[in-house]
Amino acid sequence: MNDMTPSAPTPASKPKPRPRPQVMKLTEAAAQRITELTKRADSEIVGLRVGIKNGGCAGQSYTVEYAHDVRPTDEVVEDRGVKILVDPKAVLFLLGTEMDYKADKMQAQFIFNNPNQVSACGCGESVQLTAAKI
Repeated sequence: MNDMTPSAPTPASKPKPRPRPQVMKLTEAAAQRITELTKRADSEIVGLRVGIKNGGCAGQSYTVEYAHDVRPTDEVVEDRGVKILVDPKAVLFLLGTEMDYKADKMQAQFIFNNPNQVSACGCGESVQLTAAKI
């Protein structure tokens, strides 16, 4: 005799979520500078918070500040032994960005090599960004 009893349904296995792309990457120079800043800070910090703000002649500018805590909405990027916290409103504008640090006789600053940057003002203080195409 054939057993025609239906077999117990197998639970549908959920597909594994796709790995999220890392929002930003750091050069070795940027990671070293962040490490120096972290050690020199007046109070304990967990890393640097990176974002964008409206303003300037091109429309937007990058922001970098000490991060004293990790906010629930922060995008946490850990690269080369340091932590960058990305403001959630800036994620789509910073996707694929490489953060570098350059120092010469006249200035020292973080440089953002951003594929979403459309233009920049002549003085280099502000940029025009578009959201990343996903």
